[in-house]
Amino acid sequence: MTRDFTLRSYERLLSSLLENGYRFLTFEEYLEKGLEGKQVILRHDVDDLPENSHRTAIIEHQLGIKGVYYFRIVRQSNHPNVIRDIAALGHEIGYHYEDLALARGDMQKAIKKFEDNLNYFREYYLVKTICMHGSPRSRWDNRKVWEKYNYRDFGISGEPYLDLDFNKFAYLTDTGRTWNGALVSVRDKVSSPHQLNFARTDQIIENVKTLPDHLMITVHPQRWNDGLLLWTKELIFQNLKNLIKRIIIRQPAPPTA
Repeated sequence: MTRDFTLRSYERLLSSLLENGYRFLTFEEYLEKGLEGKQVILRHDVDDLPENSHRTAIIEHQLGIKGVYYFRIVRQSNHPNVIRDIAALGHEIGYHYEDLALARGDMQKAIKKFEDNLNYFREYYLVKTICMHGSPRSRWDNRKVWEKYNYRDFGISGEPYLDLDFNKFAYLTDTGRTWNGALVSVRDKVSSPHQLNFARTDQIIENVKTLPDHLMITVHPQRWNDGLLLWTKELIFQNLKNLIKRIIIRQPAPPTA
């Protein structure tokens, strides 16, 4: 069995979708154009190792594909040169917000952090969409801030978890370093009638003709490595994280301030 979660397997996945008539678009483009034929909203959560995101962005550019890259404000994600380079390749840049977790549940502090951080990323790209960071080790769900505030007041047109109809879109995410990681996902999950159960990337490729017409695919580029050292490091680290997540998932959610 060949290694999964390599850049080679990622390119094969994208190519198989293109060959089967799927059109790739950013989340911003989808919000502007709506449903239109076979579509893939290609989302990237840049949680760590932003250089990996640059590599996937180049692969996509070479294939004529655009996607959205959501960057966190923390330094393991926020590398200005990488943000500029990915934007220059034609991809959308968005804010991967975690302000409620960083503010430890304080709503007022969280919304001030959100505004400041959004303005920071707008120095590189006119950010129109945002996406919550799951913050699995935090007690707070970052989306709860929108129970008190409205992101549209900040010129934001959409948030995937809140503005995408998952009755119409199937959701594939590599959370947990697999494609069926619901049991090890704290918050990266949606309610959808489209239940896809793939463990490996090659299983998606083999069944590409049976996929629904409308997909959102979320990748975490730090997981995709050709080099054996980085690939093995990510495999071991993710297995440890999955053990911790199983414990976290059993804990009750806290109230917000």
